[in-house]
Amino acid sequence: MRVLHVIRSDGFAGVERHVATLAGGQAASGHDVAVVGGDPRRMRGALAQTTVRLESAATLPETVGRVRRYARGAEVVHAHMTAAEFAASIASLGTPMVVTRHFARPRGSTAPGRLAGRFISRRIAAQIAISHYVAGAVGERSTVVHSGVPDQPRSSEARNSTILVAQRLQPEKETEVALRAFAHSLPPGWRLQIAGEGGEAERLRTLAIDLGVADSVDFLGQRADVNDLMRRAGVFLSPCRVEGLGMAVLEAMSHGLPVVASDSGAHPETVGLSSRSSLFAPGDWRQAGDLLSQLCLDEEERVSYGAELQTIQRSTFSIDSQVAQTDRVYQEVLR
Repeated sequence: MRVLHVIRSDGFAGVERHVATLAGGQAASGHDVAVVGGDPRRMRGALAQTTVRLESAATLPETVGRVRRYARGAEVVHAHMTAAEFAASIASLGTPMVVTRHFARPRGSTAPGRLAGRFISRRIAAQIAISHYVAGAVGERSTVVHSGVPDQPRSSEARNSTILVAQRLQPEKETEVALRAFAHSLPPGWRLQIAGEGGEAERLRTLAIDLGVADSVDFLGQRADVNDLMRRAGVFLSPCRVEGLGMAVLEAMSHGLPVVASDSGAHPETVGLSSRSSLFAPGDWRQAGDLLSQLCLDEEERVSYGAELQTIQRSTFSIDSQVAQTDRVYQEVLR
């Protein structure tokens, strides 16, 4: 099957990683796949070992032009986020369009976006949501297909005394909750590592000083080696209450890394599947800190909890499973 994925983007965050992972898995299964959009350098790196073709598209006109060229002969155009959906709706008339909803909100946050949404809705042949949480929030009929991540080898290597946070430093990610939770628990000998960039960075550095933990907190900035950080860390912390699914959480699970997360968004669909799940009320940094303290002081529990999360990832959030479920959506559309 010839598949064209479309993103109107020059970045590389959760959606772009989702597209690169799915496109690579589809190519490995035998599909002829092309991707329009995403940061060219990082997308090429993510797709380096695949046969996926890539074209950059940072603006709406660029996206429309690329889609017009690559949609010729494609059996399915698969669009991600409103701008790409709009571009694909204009440029790929006659080709079935599947869309994936990544965020837990209705399409279009502005008046023009809502107007575009009405046009897009008439072109959609099928809609996928990355979680039940997202499906319930978008207000439209969706098929839930959970994202997959690569399986990681089981390791007996000793982990260090580090609590890892990996996310954009934006208000909705609630990194402040992570800092306050760490300051509340402050396990002896443990450090907090924060990987990511964003507009909240300076405020968070100031907050670490105010909380008296600056000497135990490492602001790592944007990192290309998050997998290595996860392989070595002792605990992963995800404070965001509105995660559509949480690719970083799934990646932590794939490494057998125990996760403390807010009991909201799609976390109950991922971390919450564990009998040992460490979930705290959204925004409750005291409860989060207590959970961190318990895990940091109990190595045996960390190992057992991480192993269970890794098993869940392999059985429920694999790339093969995502590709197979997405194929079923495509086949239903083509029928």
